[in-house]
Amino acid sequence: MSLVGYARVSTDLQDTAAQRRELKAAGCTEIREEFASGTMRARPVLAKLVASLGRGDVLVVVRIDRLARSLSHLLEVIETLEAKGAHVRSLGDPIDTTSPHGKFTLQILGATAEFERALIRERNMAGLASAREKGCVGGNPGLRDRDPEAIATVCRARNRSYFDKLNKEAQQWLPAVRQFRPRLPWEDVVRIVNSRHPGAKPWTVERLRRAAGRFVKDGLLDRAVLDRAPPAQKDDRILAIVVGIKSSAPEMTLKQIAARLEAMREPTPRGRAKWATSSVAHLLEQAQRAGLLESD
Repeated sequence: MSLVGYARVSTDLQDTAAQRRELKAAGCTEIREEFASGTMRARPVLAKLVASLGRGDVLVVVRIDRLARSLSHLLEVIETLEAKGAHVRSLGDPIDTTSPHGKFTLQILGATAEFERALIRERNMAGLASAREKGCVGGNPGLRDRDPEAIATVCRARNRSYFDKLNKEAQQWLPAVRQFRPRLPWEDVVRIVNSRHPGAKPWTVERLRRAAGRFVKDGLLDRAVLDRAPPAQKDDRILAIVVGIKSSAPEMTLKQIAARLEAMREPTPRGRAKWATSSVAHLLEQAQRAGLLESD
């Protein structure tokens, strides 16, 4: 388990020294600092930190307001980490998702947020009904009038929303993109991503390329992932796909890997639709000799 601290102040005129001391005293082996307002959800350092944490890791903050200023954002970050098997701990608040008490506190916060959303929806519906009775037309007046400032505000909001959604889904697609791009073409990377998360919404080439481009733009991915894939031998491509399946689920048997390849409609090196476990074993042995997989 790795304890990683996150220290944040609103401007570069402020100092994170006090936060860093507390985080270091709490046992954090690494501390990331960011200079950004807490009201900003799209914070590059936080997004990169959340994307890098893995199973058993703990994101530690001095106070929960260093992580998020709204309950919805806090729950979003925690849910993203929980999906990866990582946790959140606040030194100054009763929030520690590694403990039963901390999880209970989180459940209370979640119920409160849901109740708050229900009240907001109810008030919005009542307000819209009242406006319709008075003959008022809904919508943003600035957008109706094509006001540049109003349009820019809406674009910024949509941009933030898109980044937050990508960040929440990062555990689905980011590891495969880092591992296989640009060595494999986008079509094959999409198939690997979808095979790793069969219950999630399927990714398309365009959607995955756009997601990677956004992370490259924010400095969260190496620009090389957008390069054109070099011509590759079919055997090399199949080997990479098998490595991707095995590395994402080391406990999978040869039979299960064969079934996954068939579900992906990936033909064998000889062009057959049916995979034999011996063919899978041969590819895994090749991967181990090439240093792509650790020996069992």
